[in-house]
Amino acid sequence: MRRIAIWNTAFLGDAALTLPLVRAVAAAWPDAAVDMYVRRGVGALFAAQPELAAVREYDKRASERGAAALWRLGRDVAGRGYDMWLGAHLSPRSAFMALCSRAGTRVGYTGGPLQRLAYTVTVPRRFGEIDEIERLMELLRPVLPAGFSPADAFDDLYPPSRPSSASAPLPPPLPAPWPRLVLPPAARDKAAAFRRGISGPLLGIHPGSTWPTKRWIPAGVAEIARRAVAAGAHVLLFAAGAEETALAAAVASLAGLAGHPRLHDVSGALSLPELAAFLAIPDCCLMNDSGPMHLAWIQRTPVTAVFGPTVPAFGFTPRGPDASVIDVPLDCRPCGRHGHVRCPRGHHDCMKRIDADRVWADVERKLFAARAGGASSGRPRATS
Repeated sequence: MRRIAIWNTAFLGDAALTLPLVRAVAAAWPDAAVDMYVRRGVGALFAAQPELAAVREYDKRASERGAAALWRLGRDVAGRGYDMWLGAHLSPRSAFMALCSRAGTRVGYTGGPLQRLAYTVTVPRRFGEIDEIERLMELLRPVLPAGFSPADAFDDLYPPSRPSSASAPLPPPLPAPWPRLVLPPAARDKAAAFRRGISGPLLGIHPGSTWPTKRWIPAGVAEIARRAVAAGAHVLLFAAGAEETALAAAVASLAGLAGHPRLHDVSGALSLPELAAFLAIPDCCLMNDSGPMHLAWIQRTPVTAVFGPTVPAFGFTPRGPDASVIDVPLDCRPCGRHGHVRCPRGHHDCMKRIDADRVWADVERKLFAARAGGASSGRPRATS
């Protein structure tokens, strides 16, 4: 193998979960140049990733939208001479790009006629059975070099899920390495300098998500921020984009913390690599099911994640000993794979019924673990 492409133009969190696959590919074919294709705006996050020869962005929502732009990109991809194409994103557009690549080996997920035409090898996606990281690693099962074992190649393995199938037994998922994120030193230095200026516990809060129904209600988030400050902690408030910046401002106002010296609002003030670096420094992060949630837990930051329309069975929950999911059982959950702009039933009970006392108990335990000598106090910090 001389050149390998990994295509995942899904959302930020989905791209971050591709990191174990990136690591495994680089270890299995150490002499190959590995390119990663991501959606526009996400590429900077992976620019310092040592396993990648290039990170290429695809602006599928704007400048490269439409058949003509897709055809031009296909011609560009075809000219790069890929030997293997790994289609980590399940969509007709992604399948078409795999076909355009002309790679001798093209691996994707099992699907309809277009999938069978686009890929030389397909694997079942196993949605609802194993975690997304493991689903991505399944792309390697039919093509790994003889004698290569991820379990032997890595000493920081991702905790395996427990596959179960009601129809037929399937093999256990391939061992996956932990999703190691390498960021530019300048981003790490900026976050470290900020942390040195904070005395005491630090709670990171990201109240947003791409889908509005995935957001815990602002009053609930504000209550946790208020309790954290009252307990002597600092609060670091994150947001991305104008809508989330307004949401962060609403949380600060509802908590009565606007202008408080222990509330640090960095909404819209950080680049994507800086945002990722800042998500590595809190003692705990309160998050929704979102891309920043994944950027926090993969760096081993303790996370309390509030889930509403989506469910852990989808395989996108935070992992590790200091990761928790707070949700409520409802017969209408899940209402979709991605959430919605509005609750399909009009009540949004999956978020409104999340109890602030329950959330605070989980956050408080992690936030003050170092003071109590708990397990979180010794967690490895991201240093790359």
